[in-house]
Amino acid sequence: MASTVRVIPFFLLAMAMFYYPQEVVLSAADGLSLWWKFVLPALLPFFILSELLMGAGFVHFLGVLLEPIMRPVFRLPGQASFVLAMSFTSGIPIGAVLTSKLRQQNAVTREEGERLLAFTSNPSPGFMFGAVASSMMGKPGLGVVLAGSVYLANLLVGILFRFYRMKKSEELLSGPPSLKRAYQELQRAQIQDNRPFGQLLGDAIRQSVNTILLVGGFITIFSVLVHMLEVLRITMSLGYLLQLLSSGAITLPAVSALVNGFLETTLGCRTTINAFSTLHLQVGVLAALLGWGGLSVFAQVASFTSTTDLRFTPFVVGRAMHAMFAFILSQIFLSFIKIPVFQPGLSVPSYGFLEAWRLSAWIFCAVMLLLFGISFILRLVYRR
Repeated sequence: MASTVRVIPFFLLAMAMFYYPQEVVLSAADGLSLWWKFVLPALLPFFILSELLMGAGFVHFLGVLLEPIMRPVFRLPGQASFVLAMSFTSGIPIGAVLTSKLRQQNAVTREEGERLLAFTSNPSPGFMFGAVASSMMGKPGLGVVLAGSVYLANLLVGILFRFYRMKKSEELLSGPPSLKRAYQELQRAQIQDNRPFGQLLGDAIRQSVNTILLVGGFITIFSVLVHMLEVLRITMSLGYLLQLLSSGAITLPAVSALVNGFLETTLGCRTTINAFSTLHLQVGVLAALLGWGGLSVFAQVASFTSTTDLRFTPFVVGRAMHAMFAFILSQIFLSFIKIPVFQPGLSVPSYGFLEAWRLSAWIFCAVMLLLFGISFILRLVYRR
């Protein structure tokens, strides 16, 4: 009976796709365009880089140096700092990919993996600056507000999740960061993973390409699914229902934007621009949708964590908290930052493959330099 109920939605979707083949092609092309312009350049180079760094022992090296930060602040081992840096650099779903690998290697406990998974789910900077702020809104300066709200909100979620399933036996303090001990851990990791560089590089590229193709498949199928819900007027019906439940307090376009954003972030962001009239509401809802991620992101994360024992509920709770914090922070930032009004005749600079990759690369370098800088300062403080 349960298997029959599970088959019915897929059967109905297949029938709708056969009935509207042109709509399927257009929505699939739209999803692939998004993947090509923003997801591929933001993720693939850093997927390969993360595989190489993990295989070369750099994550273990970084873990020793940043244990004094990650343990008291987030109740996580130092190796989690690499996942945090990569999630800020490349965006969804690299946090889930790396967290699952750390759990498979027993580098984090089940509870630590769930804490880490809850706050390492960010949109890529290229998507926030390029697709949303520049292309959709025509206000590139809003990228700073959106990215700042989303990133800071995620850190707040991580700090709050330090109390998740906390045990008295967990150590919060560690010794000073030691370069010697970090180098010993790096050598130990290289001995355990004794693949030559050629094999390591080949495996990194192979696994990364498979992962990025999987992500592209999720984006495409959810783009088709959301568009089919629009074509079949299911989204509109849900909008009318929610408007009725709210006694008309929310307009139908606003309800439609929220429903779309609940399912898929990109479509939700597009409809939000026209659904809300004031800049504060537009930015607030956009920040909340970017923090939430949409069911498309949930499916991607679930596919990677399915090979581990990590529970999915903490991730969902983290997304809800992230959306709420991002909305609040965006309103605070807008109160202090003046964004120039976009003029119709003003041309917005193009933001494509190279721009997305360049921005992600700069953020990765900045985050890594910041982490190493904090480690150096901690070393000086401990010496005193």
